[in-house]
Amino acid sequence: MGSTGARIAIDAMGGDYAPDEIVAGALRAREELGVEVLLVGDPQEIESKLPPKTNLRQVEIVPAEEMITMDEEPLSGIRRKPKASINVAMDLVKNQQADAVVSAGHSGAAMAAALLRLGRLRGIDRPAIGAMFPTMVAGKPVLILDVGANVDCRPKFLEQFAVMGSIYSQYVLGIPEPKVGLLNIGEEDTKGNDAAVRANQLLRENPQISFIGNAEGRDVLSGHFDVIVCDGFVGNVLLKFAEAVGEVMLQIIREELPQGLHGQIGTAILKPNLKRIKQRMDHAEHGGALLLGVDGICIISHGSSQAPSIFNAIRMAKEAVDNRVLHRIQSQYQSIQQESG
Repeated sequence: MGSTGARIAIDAMGGDYAPDEIVAGALRAREELGVEVLLVGDPQEIESKLPPKTNLRQVEIVPAEEMITMDEEPLSGIRRKPKASINVAMDLVKNQQADAVVSAGHSGAAMAAALLRLGRLRGIDRPAIGAMFPTMVAGKPVLILDVGANVDCRPKFLEQFAVMGSIYSQYVLGIPEPKVGLLNIGEEDTKGNDAAVRANQLLRENPQISFIGNAEGRDVLSGHFDVIVCDGFVGNVLLKFAEAVGEVMLQIIREELPQGLHGQIGTAILKPNLKRIKQRMDHAEHGGALLLGVDGICIISHGSSQAPSIFNAIRMAKEAVDNRVLHRIQSQYQSIQQESG
């Protein structure tokens, strides 16, 4: 490993704006965060997107012959294309040549590659994708998981998501005792289907987390919870809905501002406020979602990610590496297994 900080492998060919925006975000992260970035993909394409007079000896490009397209079935795609950029990036982490992977490409392929190349952490049955949502409390996001990795979940999986989410919130987000909730259709412990009732019981009995009860849909953005767990089907619907609501709200604000000279003056006065509103609501500000439960740090970014979002995704990866999230999750589960054994 390098001595200048975290080494982050970037899937330079993944995403709607690859490789242009991916390379731009990676170079910014290299300059501002002090990380080493390994740009994985077609060397000629990547080099063509570098700024003029870039010293190629300071930019590490890792060749990859292929890429997984968005219309490919994830598992068959990564098996059929072993030299695809996402596979090569995962291999860098597996072989300890990089500390983390960031990809804005096919999210299903990224998850499949992580599972096949890196494997699950011991004690974890299913990995989960965790995404940060804004809340009504400024500066206090809520971590929702799973938002797409597992369509169906057993109660035990939800319990594991809660433990992993709590560890991430505590050590990366700096929340001393993260408050955990279970997404459900009512506050009472007996609400929901059989799986929800059993999950509620497991969460209440787990001493490793601070479970404060069920969270209804209206509670998700309230700021009362730090971590909310649900299955990936519901979580993904929630994620896409929240993104749409954010875009609608910003559009409404733009349309409702006065027109003409008064509008220009008002907009100029409100510009700092509008910028802060956008920062709180825009998914690009968080950079991506963390794939928790695999034996490596993986950040899955939005397919439409541009340079600022890629920069934030790399920052998120660096924070997970610096705070030894993998080690902490593994240690927690080893202690749980020892206690239960």
